[in-house]
Amino acid sequence: MQKILLFVDRISTTVGQAFSFLIVLLTLHVSWEVFSRYVLDAPRSWAFDAMIMMYGTLFMMAGAYTLAQNSHVRGDVIYGFLTPRTQAIFDLTLYILFFLPGVIALVWAGYTYAEESWAINEHSNITSEGPPVYPFKTVIPLAGAFVLMQGIVEIIRCVICIRTGEWPSRKQDVQEVDVDKLKEMVHVKDADIQKLDALVVKQEAGR
Repeated sequence: MQKILLFVDRISTTVGQAFSFLIVLLTLHVSWEVFSRYVLDAPRSWAFDAMIMMYGTLFMMAGAYTLAQNSHVRGDVIYGFLTPRTQAIFDLTLYILFFLPGVIALVWAGYTYAEESWAINEHSNITSEGPPVYPFKTVIPLAGAFVLMQGIVEIIRCVICIRTGEWPSRKQDVQEVDVDKLKEMVHVKDADIQKLDALVVKQEAGR
């Protein structure tokens, strides 16, 4: 069972990492549009639509990845004081009451929107040369399906934790460095850093 959970984690992580490169494309696109508009005096009417679609795709396709990394926002002030089993009961209740109905509705509605968009060859009406919208709307049910798959894995994790009292392991990705934890890992205190700073300043002053 653990192999299956980690396999789904790997899928969500890979998808999130792959679509994360959209931020690079978006940065280049915006930079070129600014240059084209103000330097070349040649703005493109469809650029704004493209920006929205790229950012929206990045945002939606990161949902399953964020869930796999257990990084969605929650009330950590209260949640952190709970035991793992209580956390699992709390999470499982919310998954059943809110997550499953909401995400299933997202997939169903998203599929309907995408189907209708493809049927009418929908284009953006924000600008006169609006690009096609149907590929972007197809991302809605696709992203929802990935989130639903990862959510089922999280529900299984909750059940395992309720039974064992411990959270099962998950696939980890690069995380933002926590300075306090880093200090604890290398056994360094603030006083040590201050002494080192004072020593460096003294040496620099003596030169």
